[in-house]
Amino acid sequence: MSTITDPPSESFQLSQLINDTRYRSYTFQFIAMILLIAAFAYLGSNLVSNLRAAGLNISFDFLGEPAGYDINQRLIEYDSQSTHWRASVVGALNTLLVAFLGCLMATIIGVIVGVLRLSKNWLIRKVMSIYVEIFRNVPVLVWILIIMAIFVAVLPQPRDFRGEDAEASMLLGSFAFTGRGFYFPKPLFGPGSAVVIAVFLASIAGIFVFRNYARKALFERGQMIPTLWPSVGLFFIPAILAYFVMGQPISLEYPELRGFNFQGGVYARNSLIALTFALAIYTAAFIAENVRAGILAVSKGQTEAAASLGLRPNRIMNLVILPQALRVIIPPLISQYLNLTKNSSLAIAVGYMDLTGTLGGITLNQTGRAIECVLLLMLFYLTFSLCISAIMNVYNNSVRLKER
Repeated sequence: MSTITDPPSESFQLSQLINDTRYRSYTFQFIAMILLIAAFAYLGSNLVSNLRAAGLNISFDFLGEPAGYDINQRLIEYDSQSTHWRASVVGALNTLLVAFLGCLMATIIGVIVGVLRLSKNWLIRKVMSIYVEIFRNVPVLVWILIIMAIFVAVLPQPRDFRGEDAEASMLLGSFAFTGRGFYFPKPLFGPGSAVVIAVFLASIAGIFVFRNYARKALFERGQMIPTLWPSVGLFFIPAILAYFVMGQPISLEYPELRGFNFQGGVYARNSLIALTFALAIYTAAFIAENVRAGILAVSKGQTEAAASLGLRPNRIMNLVILPQALRVIIPPLISQYLNLTKNSSLAIAVGYMDLTGTLGGITLNQTGRAIECVLLLMLFYLTFSLCISAIMNVYNNSVRLKER
């Protein structure tokens, strides 16, 4: 009787790296990686040798020296005696502030405009089309300058708030919108305020948990649980109860006109507001087209099938159309967020001190360290972009079609 045995295994030979298709792709990738590393090493050594020949060297010691200049808008403590590194951090935080507020505002406006562009009302549809075509076909720098000029020319100056009717000139007696900037009440946190904040954050988390439970109940059992008023109650009631139980630990500091300007409260320069608003409405025009394309990508039969089940138009949009459209909307939306973040570098045009204005502007001119400043500037923006992409890709993976 004959027995069947496995054929002897071949010994690995170097020729297989080229001739064997199992290893060939790895070989070529390894060679390409070596060539790329060698090219970067050559460029780096060439840069260092040229700098050495010119009597220069790459050093970041200047970051520990006093900056010697003021920054008009800042989120952390800073003065002219702070270091260049702290000035760079202040500029980076200002950039992140514009990026966050701009992306949030652009998303809200873009989704609304994108949905209205498909409205059955002819007037609304055409007005939204005009908005999209005008804003996305004019450079964003032009919109920044136009909005800044409107703020300076139209809004009143602080001196116009003098007199007996000064309080009446302020919105709700607490908000002042002037040509120099906007003033808002500033929260003051006393003992026990951490508990109120913790309860408020827990309430927000509870809203997401409750809405997720309601959505699962709808999709799995067909049970429709109201979410609007319970969400509103979770948002306000626990925090208000904690606020009074802890003895009202949070108060407000209102802006008041003292001398030639307002004092107290939160001050937002008109350059910050103009820059954020301009970037938001400019980017929203592109987001609106992404939303419109995503909605149109959903088969019309989905809408007809949902309507045949008796669903109202708003529920059809929220439960059927938008969840499917998000798979088309999210990828280009990431690019729009990245563009808005990078376009914030135009802030210097209206005097807003962002990262480009501090590290890439005054610090570079004062120290003469152009290479170091540009490298750090690239590193900051690269980090911002990669973080935004990572966060949005996580969300994109959560909404993409799950295959069995």
